[in-house]
Amino acid sequence: MLTLQLDEFMVELKEGSLKNVGPTNKSGTAKLFDVESAEAREFGDKRVKLVFEDDEGNEVQVALFPEDVRSIARDIEALEDDSPVFE
Repeated sequence: MLTLQLDEFMVELKEGSLKNVGPTNKSGTAKLFDVESAEAREFGDKRVKLVFEDDEGNEVQVALFPEDVRSIARDIEALEDDSPVFE
C-alpha cells in the first residue's frame, strides 16, 4: 500500500502537461507498507539506491550516500540486539 501526502500542492493540467501553480512551498511524504521486495544497488559513482516494492507494483526508491547507508545499518544492528521485533 502506497500513501502520498502532498501539502500546498496545486498544479495546472493544460494540453497534457502539468504546470506548477502558486508558490514553491510544496512538500510531500510517501510511505510504502507491506513491502514484498527490497534491494540495494549502486547508483552512480557515489551513492547506493534502496528500492522497495509492494505486491501491487508500487515502488519507492531512495538514493543515499555511503555514510547514510552505514548509519542505517548500525541502527538495524542495534534493533537486532535490543528490539523484540527481531525475536
